[in-house]
Amino acid sequence: MAQQPTDPNAVLMTGENSFIRLSPDGGKTHSSRVSHWRVLWCPAGAGHAMFMKSPLTEDAVRIYSDNAAVARWLQRTIETLLYPAFADTTLPIHDAQFDRSGDPRSTTTETVIAATEHIVLTWYDCMEPFVLTMAPGMGDRPIGVFSTFFPAKSAQIEMNGHFARDAPWLEMRGDRQSSSAVLAWSETWVKPRG
Repeated sequence: MAQQPTDPNAVLMTGENSFIRLSPDGGKTHSSRVSHWRVLWCPAGAGHAMFMKSPLTEDAVRIYSDNAAVARWLQRTIETLLYPAFADTTLPIHDAQFDRSGDPRSTTTETVIAATEHIVLTWYDCMEPFVLTMAPGMGDRPIGVFSTFFPAKSAQIEMNGHFARDAPWLEMRGDRQSSSAVLAWSETWVKPRG
C-alpha cells in the first residue's frame, strides 16, 4: 500500500500553544506556569486564551480570553490532559486583548491586557526549531499533536511591572534539545476518526 500524504486523524484545532514554565531548581519544582493559546480554528470558534499560575497571581489559576467559548473548549478538550489545574471550568474567565510582536530569531513577546492586569510574556535566545510529532496514543494521551517548537533558553513573565522569579530549564523532547519555555507554532491537535 502506498504511503498517504495525509494524516488519518480528525482535526480538533489548529493554531499555537506557546508556554513558559519557570523553576528555582532546574525543573524539580515549578514556580510559574503559563499556557498561551492562539486558536485559528476549533469547533468553538477562533480566539485567544491564556492560563496562568504564578506567585504573580498569588499561586491562583487565572484565565484570560477574548472568546470564552474557545477557552472553555480548550479546558475540556486539551488542558485537562496537559495540566488539570488549568481545566477547572468553575474558574472565571477575564476578558482580555492579545497582541504579539517579534519573532524567534531575536525576541518574541505576547502581551495580554485585561481590566486590571497588563501581562507580557517574553521568549528569547531560541535554539534550533524542530517539529514535535505525537500521534494519538503517545504519552498515554487519547489525542495527538503536531507542532513546530522554537525552544527558548531564556524567558520571563511580567505582570503589572512585576517579574516572576526563577528561570526556564533545558529538557529533551525525544532526541531534540528543548526547554520549558517554547514558542509552539503551527500546532494542530488531532483525534482518531470514528
